[in-house]
Amino acid sequence: MYAKILIKSELEVLTGMHIGGSSIYSAIGAVDSPIISDPRTKQPIIPGSSLKGKLRTLLVRSIIKDITKMPKPNEDPACVKRLFGSSVHKDNPISLKARLQFADAFISNPEEFEGVGFTEVKFENTIDREYGTAIPRQIERVNKGVKFEVNIAYDLTDEQEFVEDMENLAKAMKLLQLDYLGGHGTRGSGRVSFTKIEIIPAMDEEGYLDKHFDNINNLFKDVEEYELFSM
Repeated sequence: MYAKILIKSELEVLTGMHIGGSSIYSAIGAVDSPIISDPRTKQPIIPGSSLKGKLRTLLVRSIIKDITKMPKPNEDPACVKRLFGSSVHKDNPISLKARLQFADAFISNPEEFEGVGFTEVKFENTIDREYGTAIPRQIERVNKGVKFEVNIAYDLTDEQEFVEDMENLAKAMKLLQLDYLGGHGTRGSGRVSFTKIEIIPAMDEEGYLDKHFDNINNLFKDVEEYELFSM
């Protein structure tokens, strides 16, 4: 049994988002914490690894229900490891290939920011508690309203687990909309929203998606309506 399902969506930035790039060298007056960007276009991107890691963490937290005692990735619940994979370890001699593959996400509405730019520089101060002095820093963030095209591929290898896998992915996406993506989230950055979700049979000769489409489609419709707040 094998099929390939594509989950496409648009991720909209609701508050400035910071996913850090390299700051090995910064000239005087330069931004202290730049974002990661496409070296060819210089436009911001969301690395697939960032989205994958955040969704996995949020899903595990929701299952374990104790964020103070998070397990190591190879000790995650089986339903998480089959979605996100596990590596070879002394206590885990066999690696498990992830059923989900995350592509890097690129901007889908560049024309809307031609006169504005894709990013802003946010000035913050850290206060030294002992001396009361301010330590200024500059953080680059992707502007509110920038949209990214998200592409997640899913390997359907077990029809009995297909719906549960999609339930868990949808749950993780809901949780992300109540949380944040990237850094500085406890100070307001990184709120995002998933819209225009499509479930596409990229390769499904046996029609597995058709059999479960209404159920799966409703799961992701719920994701689109599940937000911390409306912007």
